[in-house]
Amino acid sequence: MKRNARGKLIPYMMWPLFLTVWWLIIAATLLFFSEKAAITVLIATILYFAATLVMYLVRRKSILKDYINFSMDYGDMQTRLLNDLELPYAVLDAEGVILWRNHAFDEACGKSTVGVAFREMIPNVKAYSLPKHDAEEREYRAKMNGRNYKILMKSQDSQEFEGQLRFISKATSVKLQKTISVYLFDETEVTGLRQENYDSRLIFGLLYIDNYEEVLESFEEVKRSLLTALIDRKITKYMQNIDAVIRKLEKDKYFFIFQNRYLPWIQQDKFSLLYDVRSVNIGGSSEVGVTISIGLGVNGKNYEDGYESARAAMDLALGRGGDQAVVKDGEMISYFGGRSESIEKNTRVKARVKAHALRELVESKDSVFIMGHTNPDMDAIGAAIGVYRIVKHCNKNAYIVLNEVGAPIRPTVNNFLGNPEYESSMFISAFRARELAKEDDLLVIVDVNRPSFTECPELYDIIKQVIVLDHHRKTTDSVDDAALSYVEPYASSACELVAEILQYIGDGLKLRPIEAEAMYAGIMIDTNNFLTKTGVRTFEAAAYLRRNGAEVTRIRKAFRSDKEEYLEKARAIAGMEMYLNDYAFAECSGEGVESPNVLAAQVANELMEINGVKASFVFTRFQDLVYISARSIDELNVQVVMEKLGGGGHMTVAGAQLGGVSIAEAKQKVKDVLLSMLQSGELK
Repeated sequence: MKRNARGKLIPYMMWPLFLTVWWLIIAATLLFFSEKAAITVLIATILYFAATLVMYLVRRKSILKDYINFSMDYGDMQTRLLNDLELPYAVLDAEGVILWRNHAFDEACGKSTVGVAFREMIPNVKAYSLPKHDAEEREYRAKMNGRNYKILMKSQDSQEFEGQLRFISKATSVKLQKTISVYLFDETEVTGLRQENYDSRLIFGLLYIDNYEEVLESFEEVKRSLLTALIDRKITKYMQNIDAVIRKLEKDKYFFIFQNRYLPWIQQDKFSLLYDVRSVNIGGSSEVGVTISIGLGVNGKNYEDGYESARAAMDLALGRGGDQAVVKDGEMISYFGGRSESIEKNTRVKARVKAHALRELVESKDSVFIMGHTNPDMDAIGAAIGVYRIVKHCNKNAYIVLNEVGAPIRPTVNNFLGNPEYESSMFISAFRARELAKEDDLLVIVDVNRPSFTECPELYDIIKQVIVLDHHRKTTDSVDDAALSYVEPYASSACELVAEILQYIGDGLKLRPIEAEAMYAGIMIDTNNFLTKTGVRTFEAAAYLRRNGAEVTRIRKAFRSDKEEYLEKARAIAGMEMYLNDYAFAECSGEGVESPNVLAAQVANELMEINGVKASFVFTRFQDLVYISARSIDELNVQVVMEKLGGGGHMTVAGAQLGGVSIAEAKQKVKDVLLSMLQSGELK
């Protein structure tokens, strides 16, 4: 304190003495003008200096004493103010040890904290996380004694602060280089209000009964009202658990809203309402159970956005086959359920409506581009050929985008190449398609609903209007802005859907035999010779194709395996291993085989003929990717398994492609997914 006083106060008190020099200079200057005036000024200067010196010597000690007393009183007042301040405040050394704190800080921590390392009280504040540089600030949040605090820490140079710290804390023996000021801001009330606001947000939900008409038709008239009442009761009781308001929009559609606070419980419960409704049984003659689909819109910007998210979630749930719940939170989408097979619709009204809409779109365009997925199979090519016939029937230009003719489709494609009845431009490459395509053309995507998986993804960006005809379940990156979308997961194949549409195009449209055979082959391959995902409408579509000249014998001869493929298939089956006693794993080397991925699919089908196998997974390397073919009958939804690896498909037929991994690593990934699903209760 004396050092500070001498450095600032003493010069201030001595400045009248320094002023004497100025008067001496004036007196010396006056000698050149008047000797009397100079002597007079000199005498006055001597008297001024003598008076100032006496004043400094006599009053110096008393002035310094008053100055120090004032500083002491001011410091005491500052200490009392800091101690009584309601804001918790503390001073740490560079290592984070508390040197001084006020009463509010001790109350916040629940104990006396002097000498305690601050990081011992706040677990997420480590030694390396303390501010190190001058004027550096760091902010943390922590909970102490049941209250939430925002912790603000500021680093500062202690050269000037040291004197105050010594005075306040009486810790004169501490030599400090840097100190850290800590402020605790109580955010308990704000955090509580913020959480309450978040919990009180409204979530919009839609609930549809997937197969209402089909189930009611299997019951007697007197039992139908009982079944409806039981379903309503199950739904209403579940909604009461989440304090929801629910209203029936139609006989099989419901709208409900509830608070965000119940969403974690519903997700943890895994939407048990799906299973409760499916278990409703009043002794009807049909074995078909009631299934429902649920779509939730979460964290919408406003009510309209929340409702639109719920609608989008419902469209996704229905597009994936129903019997599941979809939660849409912005761009993040979660799926629950979806274990049962899609129910085949008995009515063809939808097919007729889609056929008329497709024809109107085709007739409004000059050129139509048709494409399937990369490495197309017979279903993709067969469906594309069916659409090609529709377009040519409307006298429009039609192009099928095909980059490579693989072994699975070569017998069929060769029937059209060089055929004088077909234009040479029937099949074009992706490069040629990009050259020809215009914004006002029409794009038809078959056997796939994900633009990134098509033969030419750029066409999706070039052409404005798109039609999607597919039988795979929708995923997050599916086409969502199609002018016409006919995605039915219940269908066995895309060829089945196109065959139904062909019957309603009108004007006497008739397929040529080689076109009918291409579509018939697509159905045969996708259904594993009518053993998988085969319904009444599948056979009706096959019958329609037979009436148009499809010859099964020619198809069977065209798609027989060669010797090397057959031997490789036998080796893969012989090397099968079982995982968790229920799941068959096999590997196809693919050496000497033109299409290893197709061979892997055939092996997966063969493995399902083994008793006790719930699902099969076959792995093969093709074009720097590991292809996984997954199959089941009805005990595992392989689509859910493959979706967790970035793939997709159907409940019984699915697949995935993995890049940058070996076959052994791909196997382990599938095993990890199955084990995780088993531990979470998704597998039985």
